[in-house]
Amino acid sequence: MTSAKPAHIAMFSIAAHGHVNPSIEVIRELVARGHRVSYAIPASFAEKVAETGATPVIWKSTLPTDDEPEAWGTELIENLEPFLDDAVQALPQLAAAFDGDEPDLVLHDITAYPAPVLAHRWGVPAVSLSPNLVAWEGYEEEVAAPMFADLKASERGQAYYARFAAWLRENGLGDDVDRFQGRPRRSLVLIPRALQPNADRVDTSVYTFVGACQGDRTAVQGRWQRPERAEGRKVLLVSLGSAFTKQPAFYRACAEAFGDLPDWHVVLQIGKFTDEAELGEIPANVEVHRWVPQLDILRQADAFITHAGAGGSQEGLATATPMVAVPQAVDQFGNADMLVSLGVARHVPMEQADAATLREAVLALVRDPAVAARCAEVRTRTAAEGGARQAADLIEAELS
Repeated sequence: MTSAKPAHIAMFSIAAHGHVNPSIEVIRELVARGHRVSYAIPASFAEKVAETGATPVIWKSTLPTDDEPEAWGTELIENLEPFLDDAVQALPQLAAAFDGDEPDLVLHDITAYPAPVLAHRWGVPAVSLSPNLVAWEGYEEEVAAPMFADLKASERGQAYYARFAAWLRENGLGDDVDRFQGRPRRSLVLIPRALQPNADRVDTSVYTFVGACQGDRTAVQGRWQRPERAEGRKVLLVSLGSAFTKQPAFYRACAEAFGDLPDWHVVLQIGKFTDEAELGEIPANVEVHRWVPQLDILRQADAFITHAGAGGSQEGLATATPMVAVPQAVDQFGNADMLVSLGVARHVPMEQADAATLREAVLALVRDPAVAARCAEVRTRTAAEGGARQAADLIEAELS
């Protein structure tokens, strides 16, 4: 632990589980060390933030919420424009909220565009907390350029970049949109290095992998109690996270895959968008919930069918649980490939995720001693990255 006198730290994020959850234990650790943390967040996440001991600073966002994933559209530009629109309208709100109580240091999620602007205005350091993979040397040429080429050639794309550049210039940050979005001054990466593509080409003077920052969540999330009927059985957890969960056919396939296997017990999380009536008759060895204490179950589970989001992927690694990855969107496809390359998972595309395929994938993983050995090895390696305590040490070093 570094020696840093108590400071005022401001954290900025958006109202999305995948962006708030990774930072929670880091914030809790900073508060425990005596720092005053103001966490700028929309009202829907204020209670979660307050549980850490931080003070929620409420602002109104125009972004779609986790309750309306379809509002993001399907085109790349439809995923980008809302963040700029939200940043432009949020900046004056946030500046007013901190007027006269400016922090000594700014922490921010990668989507919180107003945060580095305010840090520049206040003349304090800014540190990005990345909940997913980061750019490596050569990323722009290998990935970004081909991905954004059509967008940058389109009229709508050019208008977006011109407006973004003008907003940066107006706030004294030049006009390099790509650098602003993808190249922070300093970043703590809240995923295990094992999930980072081309990790050997990541600039370690900028990016430090601190791994999963999980902590003890049972006080807030509760525990999972193994039912008496499941004693002696292997446990399978099925979860597609919080956003892309309207998948009744997939859940039916999972129940069918294991419903006639007497040595398995299945915990099926279906989220808020699937009507349980659509699942049909539920086998006796399958329990269905809208939400579960995922990490607590994984500590007891033998296998995990996951969408391979950053949170679920690292929880699977941290608990040495073999995974069947069924990605739904964005970074989940890349995470699935990384898990497979580590030797701890199989990747089953959603269109192939029928009962027979899912059952074969899970059983093959669990029966393979090489998979168990790789899971244990990766768990040991990721635990050594330090988690929330290491993140707090590095943040205090920025204060010093």
